[in-house]
Amino acid sequence: MKASTRFSRFIQSYNIRQGSRLGALVSCLLVSLNSWADNRPNIILMVADDHGREAFGAYGNDKIRTPHLDQLAKEGIKFDHAYATSASCSASRSVILSGQHNHANGQYGHNHSYHHFNTFNTVKSLPVRLSEAGYRTAQVGKYHIGPRAVYKFEQYLKVKDQSKDGSRNSVGMATAAKPLINAKSKKPFFLYLATNDPHRDHSTNSTGDNTFGNAPDDKGLGVKRLDYDPKEVIVPHYLPDTPETRRELAEYYQSVSRVDDTMGELVSLLKQADMYDNTVIFYLSDNGTAMPGAKTTLYDPGARLPLVIKPAGANDKHAGTTTQAMVSWPDLTPTILSLAQVNYQAEDFHGKSFTDVLADPQKTHGFDQVYGSHTFHEITMYYPMRSIRTRDYKLIWNIASGLQYPFASDLQVSSTWQSTMARNLTHFGARTVEAYLHRPKFELYDMRPKVEQGVEATNLADDADYQKIKFELIQKLQAFQKSTKDPWVYKWDYE
Repeated sequence: MKASTRFSRFIQSYNIRQGSRLGALVSCLLVSLNSWADNRPNIILMVADDHGREAFGAYGNDKIRTPHLDQLAKEGIKFDHAYATSASCSASRSVILSGQHNHANGQYGHNHSYHHFNTFNTVKSLPVRLSEAGYRTAQVGKYHIGPRAVYKFEQYLKVKDQSKDGSRNSVGMATAAKPLINAKSKKPFFLYLATNDPHRDHSTNSTGDNTFGNAPDDKGLGVKRLDYDPKEVIVPHYLPDTPETRRELAEYYQSVSRVDDTMGELVSLLKQADMYDNTVIFYLSDNGTAMPGAKTTLYDPGARLPLVIKPAGANDKHAGTTTQAMVSWPDLTPTILSLAQVNYQAEDFHGKSFTDVLADPQKTHGFDQVYGSHTFHEITMYYPMRSIRTRDYKLIWNIASGLQYPFASDLQVSSTWQSTMARNLTHFGARTVEAYLHRPKFELYDMRPKVEQGVEATNLADDADYQKIKFELIQKLQAFQKSTKDPWVYKWDYE
């Protein structure tokens, strides 16, 4: 290790311990030293839109083709227990880039103008912190958070494409980052690349199924259409096995494969620039698949997501390993800041750095539970939920129990759901249609593999044998709400 590196880490450790004005002065020295020593890694945060882990080769699906993402998992660390806190795009992205739950950062739901949810101006986001610490920061693809002054990047890269932001153009997004990657600069870079794939599109095909952004031959996107066979797709437990579901999953797979091409092109550019070894790559999704039972819910298909991290350094000794540490999206910002050797106050975030897990994937102590907090998706979809997930159990508190569960507009019109209604099916996957639409105040599930393999179909909240567990989880959930200043904590006292 270089002497400058050792000195830099000593100063960083001292600075974090002090938490004083002297520490702030030392922090400035640290930034200058890091810029001079140029020893910090480049960092890429690639976030797909609605990519559930069930559509990922490295997570066990042998019917979908994700060779580039699978290769990243072989060269990095795969997380088996990684969780979003809210299965909704804007809210989830605000958590990723702030380290705070959406009920505290103010991004309660979608950022669209007609929904108008925005993060509080007082929040200091990840790109702002990295920029202040000497990183070159850039964003390309889907943004969908606000205000821009809070989530400010130095560069907003443009994709040469006919679409709004080029976020379905896999080759174009990676190519747009080429000047950032190839720049002759002593300063490391942070790239936030967010695809719109595999989100549902606003169009349907000849059979009435959503196209998930797929063109008949993907003209202009530089990607060969794979044409998955609906008979070959794997229907997950939370969906009904109908022809409509299978056709939509086939379109979904094609959109996921375009995400995979994005990673392939990005890695190729990094290697061409001889930057791959010194770049940390995070790959994850904002929430689960855009299907009822996943997206907008706190059930595992909506919240338990892919997370693969390729550390910096050639031939990492932990390459190809899988960790059972439970992490969630509020942990991402402090983790990235730690990797970038940027000072921060731990109390600024609801998550904590898991760099210890990256150093030792077998470490799980201290990473044994995660919390969920969902309030809105669209503004018309008020249905706040809070949850706690341990290795063995999950408790969901449906704060608006009594109301029918609201649908995201694109999920409600999906042929997967509409075919269920047209056939008068009593079950939607492992769960009954009635249980999906009308939810009790509490849902308690035994998540141990030997019991149900996490299917979340049998609610044990009223089971006499589980009352002690339920009470303990409720206490933890209330403590979490108080510690994160959740406005909905008052529901316990006044309702």
